Amino acid sequence: MRCYVNIPHPISGTISSASFHPQQFQYTLDNNVLTLEQRKFYEENGFLVIKNLVPDADIQRFRNEFEKICRKEVKPLGLTVMRDVTISKSEYAPSEKMITKVQDFQEDKELFRYCTLPEILKYVECFTGPNIMAMHTMLINKPPDSGNCKKTSRHPLHQDLHYFPFRPSDLIVCAWTAMEHINRNNGCLVVLPGTHKGSLKPHDYPKWEGGVNKMFHGIQDYEENKARVHLVMEKGDTVFFHPLLIHGSGQNKTQGFRKAISCHFASADCHYIDVKGTSQENIEKEVVGIAHKFFGAENSVDLKDIWMFRARLVKGERTNL
Repeated sequence: MRCYVNIPHPISGTISSASFHPQQFQYTLDNNVLTLEQRKFYEENGFLVIKNLVPDADIQRFRNEFEKICRKEVKPLGLTVMRDVTISKSEYAPSEKMITKVQDFQEDKELFRYCTLPEILKYVECFTGPNIMAMHTMLINKPPDSGNCKKTSRHPLHQDLHYFPFRPSDLIVCAWTAMEHINRNNGCLVVLPGTHKGSLKPHDYPKWEGGVNKMFHGIQDYEENKARVHLVMEKGDTVFFHPLLIHGSGQNKTQGFRKAISCHFASADCHYIDVKGTSQENIEKEVVGIAHKFFGAENSVDLKDIWMFRARLVKGERTNL
């Protein structure tokens, strides 16, 4: 029997698994994968941890491919390579010490295997339904803080929906898999249970003294005293969470790099929206600006174009997205 959450020090009232009647389910679809208890937990809290889901052999393959990317032995089309703000101009030779994240690896067959793993998709379908699109892919290599107390390895509290120009939000889910032991010392995920029931909040760059990494937007207005849960995870553990769940990660206080691989999935029945005039307009301008540099300013690219370029059908039939 799989455990569904691993919390070293539960806080009274933080985690809830309230009584539900079937007609009250809003964030999960009828399925024969989740237990009733797991389904209730996700409905109430907006996240669910499945222990030991991804095999060690797969994780090692993902690690090997990431190292090849770092050494520039492979250069997948469309891949975005990111560096920490404190090491982007360093003298490091090509290695994992230079790169803190790769995203949009949909053209890398080895890394994209993660998005097609039957172990992952059988849970994803509980949230999206049978027609599944892989929308956004990342391998995160959280660096150790540089020793100058800048704490730039932190990720501010945010909602992933801020980045997404498609809806409905209840048919979107993130799968986030630990590639090694992850705890508060090396910067585990921190979540605010139940916040998926709220609305999308305005985001912008936090005013942190040590600087902030590119596109690390954070919520500008949230309840600072709201209970938080730190997700301590072992290699292969996978957390599934709603795109409105407020979450982030702490600084990496160790000397090593903390790795995780993730994909945001959505139902192919979702539809694109125009974010102009909304709180998402700031991220649209930033993303489109980067795309213009990549594709050339003469090419007219909008946010929908960028997401259509990233999206890949991984199960069922492609309908809207």
